[in-house]
Amino acid sequence: MNEFTDYLHEVFELFGPITIRRMFDGYTVYHQGIPVGIVYDETLFLKADAETRKHFESLELPQFTYQKKEKTIGLPYFQAPDFVLEDRHKAALWMRRAYEAGLRSKPKNKR
Repeated sequence: MNEFTDYLHEVFELFGPITIRRMFDGYTVYHQGIPVGIVYDETLFLKADAETRKHFESLELPQFTYQKKEKTIGLPYFQAPDFVLEDRHKAALWMRRAYEAGLRSKPKNKR
């Protein structure tokens, strides 16, 4: 971990506990085992879906993308607004949205 990822535990303390695991060149942020965020290059990206994407787009926040060969791949994560890192109440709201998006995208058990 690093100073930035350690700080995220404080940022989201009003929401609840998060865990952070190393992933390739960055980190994945989890709440109750559900992926809710990505940290890459000291930047936090939060999980989004069709219901929550509008919150990110209204603030013109970029989507997390990476290059694979000559193709740009976009993941369902968008850069968190700067105020999330400064306001614990807003951080809890945005993390709740990310968690709910994660729950909605979680594969359903097939029986």
